[in-house]
Amino acid sequence: LQDWVQHSGEKVVVIFEGRDAAGKGGVIKRIAQRLNPRICRVVALPAPSDREKTQWYFQRYVPHLPAAGEIVLFDRSWYNRSGVERVMGFASDDEVEQFFNDVPEFERMLVRSGIRLVKYWFSITDQEQQLRFLMRIHDPLKQWKLSPMDLESRVRWEDYTKAKEEAFERTNIAEAPWFIVEGNDKKRARLNCISHLLSCFPYSEVPHDPIHLPERVFNPDYERKVLPDELYVPQKY
Repeated sequence: LQDWVQHSGEKVVVIFEGRDAAGKGGVIKRIAQRLNPRICRVVALPAPSDREKTQWYFQRYVPHLPAAGEIVLFDRSWYNRSGVERVMGFASDDEVEQFFNDVPEFERMLVRSGIRLVKYWFSITDQEQQLRFLMRIHDPLKQWKLSPMDLESRVRWEDYTKAKEEAFERTNIAEAPWFIVEGNDKKRARLNCISHLLSCFPYSEVPHDPIHLPERVFNPDYERKVLPDELYVPQKY
């Protein structure tokens, strides 16, 4: 797929949405780790700055859209407005309504410009999210993943459910439909998502010329210099 995107000049955007701890980051990691970071990049934007809050809502996402031959994976996206911003009260009712009015045409505009847009929602149960949060609480290596917002989302589970359902109803358009990934089993979810993603594109194998490793050239007049010990990292292992 990567070779085809680069060779054909395609522009690909994949959106990963879902509740906290639903597995978005895990599948993004598995996709990106096998790809060239110059071709495929991950976008995970922080909360908007005071300046960004005064801009057109979609403005801060536009600079991250792909050029020809690029793949962009959004770890959360402009759908923050209909999700966390709405549920946590960071966006007014009027702003949310404006978003729902704007986003279908915004996405149609992206598709008309030649961008291939795929949208995934990772779905997990209440019980599975609780288990994953507890694992993060008790594992020092995972505690960085847990934020006060994550904990608050547990209290507002049903509010998130209602917000998700309305987002599906109002933004599931023919040009950019939603695809739901059952996420309770992490490994199956990753495989199912990757398999489906590959099926979304009419890619084909791009022929490559054979690669031959040249022999090293030795110069009889070259003598390697001895570098001082302080330049080297201590070998503790």
